Amino acid sequence: MKRRDFLGAAAALAACSPLPPSVARGASREGLAAHARRSGRHFGLAVKSRLLREDRPYRTTAARECNILVQEYELKRGTTEPKPGKYDFSGADQIIDFAQAHDMRARGHTLVWYAANPPWLEPAVKQASQKDQKRLMTSYIDVAMRRYAGRISEWDVVNETLEPNQGRADGMRADNLWMKAMGEHHIDLAFYHARETDPAATLYLGDYGLEHDSPRCERRRTAMLKLLDRLMGRGVPIDAIGIQGHLKPYKEPFNQRQFADFLQKLSGYGLKIAVTEFDIADRGGPPNPDKRDREVASIAKAFLDVALDNPATQSLLCWGVSDRDSWLSRYPDYKWPDGQLSRGLPFDGDMARKPFWDAIAAAFDAAPPANGGAA
Repeated sequence: MKRRDFLGAAAALAACSPLPPSVARGASREGLAAHARRSGRHFGLAVKSRLLREDRPYRTTAARECNILVQEYELKRGTTEPKPGKYDFSGADQIIDFAQAHDMRARGHTLVWYAANPPWLEPAVKQASQKDQKRLMTSYIDVAMRRYAGRISEWDVVNETLEPNQGRADGMRADNLWMKAMGEHHIDLAFYHARETDPAATLYLGDYGLEHDSPRCERRRTAMLKLLDRLMGRGVPIDAIGIQGHLKPYKEPFNQRQFADFLQKLSGYGLKIAVTEFDIADRGGPPNPDKRDREVASIAKAFLDVALDNPATQSLLCWGVSDRDSWLSRYPDYKWPDGQLSRGLPFDGDMARKPFWDAIAAAFDAAPPANGGAA
């Protein structure tokens, strides 16, 4: 039996009450990692190496709040392999060194993706033989995973393979260089190769648009489940699903029961789950920042109560550290036209905790233990 009787998002928002004083922002110097750890989970942030080096409040916040880190862009192939076979892992090295120095786990993001590739890669794939196309994909898996074996414990092996709006009957992304070159079996190859390269790593298939109660997200959830039927039927060694968690509550509604049912289906495959890129686009919300913060916190709590109610959910990572460095504050579709920062992360532009932080802490505190527990 489920621990909660989940409500729709509108009802949850209307029923929202103040968060308990035990998680008030000024009440404790304890970070979110401590709240996560008590439920056997991890909390983390996507970080940039330059800001870890140059921005003391940024560095202090990451050290205090996290027990897992992920690179925001510094393991994407466009950054690390600007020329064929010429690698620059300096930024990723700094992030992994920081994680280890602070007794944190680390994720690797990402090995196979249609985007953020170096300019030379797609022309090379188009001109290559089938054998060389496979080599062009797996060579990055070889280099990156071997470099960080024993230091990065989990990898986004294949990222964002779905896009039903592009017209394929199977819902797969059509504008994907790897899909064009090798078809869906490039996913099989990537996971088999990753398993062989680092048998100890947890291997993730990740995607976005799986969260909302909308026709767009329903098509994406259906495509994901059908893809998993095919992949698991072929024995592809996927360990976990990464749900990005980019919420847009002022554009698309959220339904707790619907999302809980989807997570239950995912865990039914025997897969672990993580929320890997959590943030909340607040454009379209109340102009008053305090009121908007309260609404964003309510949506965060409604979402996390579902995500963390499932024992298969292992971790929660936010995409960025503060509103100042969030992509939401820069991206045209989500930034505020009057120039104010988006308020879609748990820390504001001055690294102060917001009601969003309280919502995360409270959700961890109420969550049942995760399967496996936090290492």
